[in-house]
Amino acid sequence: MSSTAFPDSLQTHLYQTGVIAVLMIDDVADAVPTAQALLAGGVDCIELTLRTPVAMEVLRVIRAEVPEMNIGVGTILNLTQVNEVKEAGAAFGVAPGMNPRVVAEAVRIGLPFAPGICTPTDIELALEQGCRLLKFFPSEPCGGLDYLRSIAAPFAHLGVKYIPLGGVGADNAEEYLKEPSVLALGGSWLASKPLIRTQNWAAITTNARRVKTMVNLLRGGQA
Repeated sequence: MSSTAFPDSLQTHLYQTGVIAVLMIDDVADAVPTAQALLAGGVDCIELTLRTPVAMEVLRVIRAEVPEMNIGVGTILNLTQVNEVKEAGAAFGVAPGMNPRVVAEAVRIGLPFAPGICTPTDIELALEQGCRLLKFFPSEPCGGLDYLRSIAAPFAHLGVKYIPLGGVGADNAEEYLKEPSVLALGGSWLASKPLIRTQNWAAITTNARRVKTMVNLLRGGQA
């Protein structure tokens, strides 16, 4: 039976990596240098958002030229995109919201999928589709960690884990990483559009190294 479940090995890896770099890349030429800069800082998981016309090409280029990178695809909004990212070899899919039809398609084709949630109702709908790893979005505007703790509590016994994204950055990453229900953080600050646009690869590596050092201190490389 197909499902949206993340393989145990991938969940363990995401926990140990601690952060998923969220990317919006406008120029295919920037794809490989961005991925290499993140790897140089110790971050080997990305969520490539489908917010630019070249996103699918970027996915294929990074998969071919930087095979060490674990690539998920975000901003999946319709059934066609679910199939496209699966065919292109994405390791997992992510959505900003909980669209039952999109998640059902991910279930049908066996794409590990993390829908976006911000209410208990969203969580219940996701659980009904077999999802146990959820994107908490937008995290800070929704109420941050205090709010996440409140809505997550009724479902904690089911082993649900979350990837907070939206307002998460260098200043509050440590607090989020200490939360038991948080598997990993979604981080658009690691390789922001301005850093990519100006090709500031050194800054991307520095951002990645800082958060990876924090993860290692807090989690000790153990799942």
